[in-house]
Amino acid sequence: MPRSKNAVASRARRKRILKQAKGFYGKRKNVYTVAKNVLEKGLTYSYVGRKLKKRDYRSLWIVRINAAVREEGLTYSEFISKLKTKGIELDRKVLADMAMNNPESFKQLVNTVKG
Repeated sequence: MPRSKNAVASRARRKRILKQAKGFYGKRKNVYTVAKNVLEKGLTYSYVGRKLKKRDYRSLWIVRINAAVREEGLTYSEFISKLKTKGIELDRKVLADMAMNNPESFKQLVNTVKG
């Protein structure tokens, strides 16, 4: 029985990998075996990176809230605790945005929580 190579499918598979590797440096963009390995690693990093991005942003928001709250004489943990007891349900993203862009309204919020 003659060997079946199926050149159409294998060429399409290689073409798809090389198309994704477009813009890579050196052999990474035009040598299939190198491109395949690099692309696989890159896709893994992109998956992990999406998870890390969430952590990074949350820690950034916490730093910003802490800095703004300390100017008002509170610590971050006290502020979050008092927000919970008052029943104010604003997430850290919104609080950090308020602290950066609307300091006067954030100051009013801190005073409501304090009193």
